[in-house]
Amino acid sequence: QGRMWAYTIGFTVLPHVGGFFGWFINRKEIPVWYEKLKKPSWCPPRRIFPVAWTVLYTGMGYASYLIWNDLGGCSSKAIVPLGLYGAQLALNWAWPLFFFGARNLKMALIDILCLDGLVIGTMCSWYRINKIATLLMVPYLGWLAMATCLTIRIWKDNPEHFFYKS
Repeated sequence: QGRMWAYTIGFTVLPHVGGFFGWFINRKEIPVWYEKLKKPSWCPPRRIFPVAWTVLYTGMGYASYLIWNDLGGCSSKAIVPLGLYGAQLALNWAWPLFFFGARNLKMALIDILCLDGLVIGTMCSWYRINKIATLLMVPYLGWLAMATCLTIRIWKDNPEHFFYKS
C-alpha cells in the first residue's frame, strides 16, 4: 500500500520537475525579453502561468499514474500510451528552452504544434484504458490550444525573433 502511494506521488510530481527546470533556467529572460515582445490583448497575465501549470502538471501526472496502474506497470501494453505521454512531456519541457532560452520563436512554434498532436495522440491512446485519465488531460489540451494560438500570434507579430537569439 505504501509503495502505491510512492508511485502515485512520483508520477504526479514528475511533470513538475521539467516545468521547474525550464522556469529556473529561463527565469531571468522572462521579465527582460518576454515583456518586450508584442503580445495580443488576450494574453494571460504572467502571474497566471505558474498557477495554471501547477494545476495542469498535477492533473497530467496523476493521469499518467492511472494509465500506468491500469496497465500493470511497465508492461508491453504500456509502451505506446506511456511512450506518447513521455514524448509529449519532453516537447512540453523543450518549449520554454526554445522560446525563452534560445528566443527562437520558429522552433517554439514547431515544438508546440508537434506537442498538440502528441497530446491528442496520448489522449486517444488512453481513452480505452481509463476515461478519467483522458478527462484529466482535457484542461491541458485546452490550455495548449490557447498557448498555441499565443505562440503563433507572438511569432507573427515579432518577426525579428524568428530564428535566433537577438
